Amino acid sequence: MLTADEAGFNEFVAARGPAFQRTAFLLTSDHHTAQDLVQQALLEAARRWEKIHTSPEAYVRRTIYTANVSRWRRLRFSEHELTGDRVADPGHDADARLTLMAALERLTTKQRAVIVLRYYEDLTETQAAEALGVSVGTVKSTHSQALRRLRDHAPHLAELLGRTP
Repeated sequence: MLTADEAGFNEFVAARGPAFQRTAFLLTSDHHTAQDLVQQALLEAARRWEKIHTSPEAYVRRTIYTANVSRWRRLRFSEHELTGDRVADPGHDADARLTLMAALERLTTKQRAVIVLRYYEDLTETQAAEALGVSVGTVKSTHSQALRRLRDHAPHLAELLGRTP
């Protein structure tokens, strides 16, 4: 029989797991690496459930972000060729998805994290800074650099997404 803590953790994982997986995929561009990050974050959350059970969402997200940065630092950044198995959502235009994924891969880990937090997670600059453990100024400058890099490397992305440049 499950204890109340175990049941609460299981409910949390069932409810929020898919969202964590999507976020991790956007950060890594790789399903397997994303699964590893989410599993690592949920393992840490399970170990600390008694302390974090009132607000585990922020804890797990922060763990995913920091684990991704640590992974990236260990492996060093290398350019990956976009493959067909990296399609995130079959409900949207394939050209736009592939172009977006290729553009995101050109960003640094920190830039990608800021873009994902600001646009996918819809966090404010302050919330993104808190999630990443950096200052609001760092989020602003990193955001600006990332957008500039996206515009330089994928100017046609705005057109594919139905926006005028």
